[in-house]
Amino acid sequence: MLVRLGRDTTFPDPRNAAGHRPLAIGGDLSVPRLLAAYRRGIFPWYSAGEPILWWSLDPRCVLEVHQLRVPRSLAKRVRRGDYEIRFDTAFSEVVARCATVPRPGQSDTWITPEVAAAYGALHEAGAAHSVEAWHDGALVGGLYGVAVGGVFCGESMFADADDASKVAFVTLVRHLQVWDFALVDAQMSTPHLTRFGAQSVPRAEFLDRLAVLVDRPTARPALGRWTDAFDPALAR
Repeated sequence: MLVRLGRDTTFPDPRNAAGHRPLAIGGDLSVPRLLAAYRRGIFPWYSAGEPILWWSLDPRCVLEVHQLRVPRSLAKRVRRGDYEIRFDTAFSEVVARCATVPRPGQSDTWITPEVAAAYGALHEAGAAHSVEAWHDGALVGGLYGVAVGGVFCGESMFADADDASKVAFVTLVRHLQVWDFALVDAQMSTPHLTRFGAQSVPRAEFLDRLAVLVDRPTARPALGRWTDAFDPALAR
């Protein structure tokens, strides 16, 4: 049953929702509501012209950060230093570029101006982060997502140069390992993610892990800019 949200930031229990349908409709994209959603394993996903729809997929694609697998050819590219990786220096640009990426089975983007503004506010609040790949001073790839406790919830990525987003992702996960994060929530499985070691798990299993990890202290707090946290040794 689709629940219509009210003014408060409470959500229905995602364990009771159909895994292939939204669990709630309405509400807003305020920072408190978005943070409440991510702490419950829920995220917004809808197209322009639709009301806000909230999802908690079953199964859920996750990557245990210490089980990252890097293909040999990609590892060589990372070591060569083809791209300069930065954190949180061009968040709005990354979101805007992600919005232009064609998605299989989708005629338009879910990253509407409303969504972009909402995640920009999350970034200003220190909860959303971008990982960027630069080449000759130009932004050529990257990704963004939301950090809650010991979990990084990936939202979208783009690449205008070979393997740029992949190098950004590998560099991010290596930092998450050092910072004592445990999971990357990739939401939906893709061949791209499974090559890195991501697996689909029952939603109940994911939610059990999330409940423990959302308040887990990490070496690098989830809240706050990560701009000065980049370690060049982890990008080789």
